[in-house]
This record gives sequence, structure tokens and C-alpha cells, in this order.
Amino acid sequence: MVAGHLREKGGYFHIVLSYTDKDGKRHTPSKSTGLPVKGNKKRAEAMLRDARHEMEDELESRAAAREHTHPDDPADIGFTVFMLDWLEMMKSNIEITTYSAYSIAMKSRIIPYFDEHLPGLMLKELTPKHIQDYYTYEMKVRGISANTVIHRHANIRKALQYAFKIGLLSSNPADRIERPKKEDYIADFYNAAELEQLFQVVKDDPIELGVILAAFYGLRRSEAIGLKWSAIDFERKTITIRHIVTEATIDGKSVVVAKDRTKTKKSQRSLPLVPPFEALLLRLKVEQEQNRKLCGSAYYKDHAAYIYVNELGERVKPGYVTQHFPALLEKNGLRRIRFHDLRHSCASLLHANGVSIKEIQEWLGHSTISTTANIYTHLDFSSKIASANAIIGVYPT
Repeated sequence: MVAGHLREKGGYFHIVLSYTDKDGKRHTPSKSTGLPVKGNKKRAEAMLRDARHEMEDELESRAAAREHTHPDDPADIGFTVFMLDWLEMMKSNIEITTYSAYSIAMKSRIIPYFDEHLPGLMLKELTPKHIQDYYTYEMKVRGISANTVIHRHANIRKALQYAFKIGLLSSNPADRIERPKKEDYIADFYNAAELEQLFQVVKDDPIELGVILAAFYGLRRSEAIGLKWSAIDFERKTITIRHIVTEATIDGKSVVVAKDRTKTKKSQRSLPLVPPFEALLLRLKVEQEQNRKLCGSAYYKDHAAYIYVNELGERVKPGYVTQHFPALLEKNGLRRIRFHDLRHSCASLLHANGVSIKEIQEWLGHSTISTTANIYTHLDFSSKIASANAIIGVYPT
């Protein structure tokens, strides 16, 4: 039995159906009637009745088709059911942060779309057009970026490639679609004057350490929070980046993940410990010792190895940095940028002081120089000016 009702949305009637499939899962697909609300209620009700009958006929046809398929046939699996099974299989094979990204895309976007617009679609019935229509819907209806669609495509293709590998599909339909063109990323950043102002307003703020590590040393948020006292060599005057702390969302719950390794091998790097930052670290060391004595047994000792902790010894959470930074900028009337843009500001400042792209790559810990060059294409403009000046003497007058 397919139930349904009319819903008013944006001044138009929309049909909302409701039924339960053979697995007991409830579906509520909806679509617009194209009829304005005013003066069209009876026509919309007639369209609702027709939609209910059509869905009942379609469900009966699917049930009849399933009766001709051997119940133990592994190929007789719904597309979204397979995607959930694949996701669960991947859970133990990939990093928890990678699984988190897969899970959010699958459970909050990909699967809900197919359950609503193509309920009951079998894996073996999936076509390139089904996938292409999903990408079009995301970009035109939901307004997401082409780069996000490309990430979703990577998830879908990877899952379907596994289905092809184990014989559930004769080919991978995701290989026959047109991906949207990747959008060029343009890094935002503060100039030297803006950074100087930021350093002034951030002094003695709980986020001071994170801002300096990101803006001066170019550290990622995960690297700043993961910095340990063991990474500081006060004798050799070096800082070694080799620990990270990240955050992942698993089944709706936020999980903090600490790793004793960096994002890539190139990300592990040693940087000079400059006097002003050394002074800040020594001040923090004294403050932590004082807080430890003041709080006594209430002081959290499990994170004693970390530099970035609060008054109770608790390691600062990644989400705190991300949320507190824009609030700090707004409070002090500073131009809004992301916390990660401080890393871009560091690169821009380095280049302005004559540091080459290769040296910037090593400072920031990018895996390849092409990564650095692609992100900071604007930094090459000064070299283009020099090239123009070199030939301006022959410019026709």
C-alpha cells in the first residue's frame, strides 16, 4: 500500500509518497506537480492519486521480477544496500579520518538521493545516466561545487570498482560518465600588515599558539595541535613536525584522533626555533607547571606530552581552533579568513622575502613541488614582472 499527501513548497504543490519496501525500509520520495497552490488543489489531488497508483504498479512489477531471480543470487542486491555494505567493509581497511569522509558523503548525500529518487534500484540496474543525473542534481539543485562532486564521484567509482572486481557488475558504470571540470583553487591570505595586526590582538588569547604556528611556521591545524614537547630541541634550536591530532565524525559523533606521524612523509620536517617563539614556549612551559600545581588532582595528566593544552591540562580540540578563530577576527574588526589561510599567509610572506617555491614546499611540507605551485600560482607574478621588465626595452613606441 502506497500512502501519500500534498505539500506546499515555494508556492507550488509537491507530491510526497510513503511506502515500505520488502526489507522493511520506509521510503518517502517527493516531486513537484508544477501546479501553483492557488486554485489547483483538485488537480493536484488527482495527480497524487495517479502517482500513488503508478508507484503501486511499479512495486508490484519489481516484486514479480524478484521472483524470477534465485534468492541466493549475490547479484540480487540493491544499489544503496551494496554501498552501505562496501562502506562497512572499508571501515577496517582505511584511516578513520578517511572512513569519516566516506561515511558522511555516503550516508548524508549519496544514499539519501538514490533512496528518494530511485527507490529500490538494484545494483545491476545502475546505469551511467543514474550517476550523471545525481551529479547534475547536486550541482544545479543543491548548488554544491564541482570539486565536491568530483570527491563524491571518487567514492562511488571506488565502490563500484569493487563490485566489478568480485563479479557483481560486468563493468563499472562510473567509468562512463562526464565528470565536471575541476575548479581552480585560489588561496586567500593576510599580508604582512594584516599579520602584524593579528599577532597583536591574539596575544595572551587561548588561540595565540595556534595562530603563530599556522601564520609563521605554516603548520596545518592538525600539526599545531599535535605538537609535543619532545619535538622541541632547545639546544639545537629546532622544531620537528612529526605528530598530528585530527577530528573525525563517526556515526554522528565527533572523535579526536592522535597520530605519531604526519600527513605524508614530506610533511615530517624540521624548522628553526626562532627566539620570539622560543620565549613563548618557555612561558607556556612555566604556565603549565603552575596550572598543574594549582589544579592538583583535577589537572589532566594524560596530555602532558602536548604543548597545546588548556588550564586544566586538556589538549585543545581541533574544533575549538576552527570555531574560535573567526570569532576573534570579528571581535577585533579583522578581515575574515579561514584558519587554514594562515598557512597560505605564511607562504605568501616567505615568497615576498625572496624564498623560492622549492624552499616554500619544504617549509610547508608539501609532498610535491607541483602541489605548492598549483596552490600558490599568484606568487609567481613578481617573476613575471621581472620578465616583462627585461624585454620592455624593445617595446614599440
